[in-house]
Amino acid sequence: MSSKKKPRLAIVYDFDGTLSPGNMQEYDFVPDLGISPKRFWSEAQQMAKDQNADEILTYMTLMLVKAEASKTVKVTKDAFFKYGQSIQLFDGVDTWFERINKYATGKGLIPEHYIISSGIREMIIGSPIAHYFTEIFASSFMYDKYDVARWPGMAINYTTKTQFLFRISKGTLDVWDNKKVNRYFSPDELEVPFENIIYIGDGETDIPCMSVVKSKGGHSIAVYKPRSRTKKAIADFLIENNRVHVALPAIYSDGSKLDKYVKIVIDKISSIS
Repeated sequence: MSSKKKPRLAIVYDFDGTLSPGNMQEYDFVPDLGISPKRFWSEAQQMAKDQNADEILTYMTLMLVKAEASKTVKVTKDAFFKYGQSIQLFDGVDTWFERINKYATGKGLIPEHYIISSGIREMIIGSPIAHYFTEIFASSFMYDKYDVARWPGMAINYTTKTQFLFRISKGTLDVWDNKKVNRYFSPDELEVPFENIIYIGDGETDIPCMSVVKSKGGHSIAVYKPRSRTKKAIADFLIENNRVHVALPAIYSDGSKLDKYVKIVIDKISSIS
């Protein structure tokens, strides 16, 4: 007699502003260039306007250009990994994954965590929470034989983020595989139905993902930096425009509003799976 397969739960996160208070490049990489974060992002935006280019590609290109001009800042895989070790996290993130995994497992689900970010994949891999993720989808570089970054290899912006939700749902996690992800899947073929997906993000660049997940029966959550009126206003905007189910402070500690809400969603998913 075959036993029923346990349903999978996918919790999908943006990174900057969602799990970490700031942009990952700003903790060590940009300061090492000897310029302010404000100037760096301003130059990246201006480059995008001048070249009529994607802002993710321009900031990645600017990282390489600035590093080469500095003569001291390295852009190797190992250097990015080390930069990732300095990334700061919101309160409770360090214990969040094991706690949520334990809770979801107790409800008969198989929990998985994913990142979909416009940040640098190699830096996220260097962060102290990288091992909790089934897959990290993020912008990344192409490297030469010496592991030196030469040009952008993957640029993930606010619209291209959505393809990775379908990859997660269909179980097609290889970025190079375009055939399988575009194939029609019947509902019973999906590895993770959208009803079992929770998306957590912080801003306007997350709107397409939030909307897709919410429209397909999943659960979208906006988080904001505690005590930041600007960030809370953005989260409230997402509520008002029906993009998310709820907006909560980015406090991941046990017993926080976010902790309690996600557990309620897990209870709901468990009851219908």
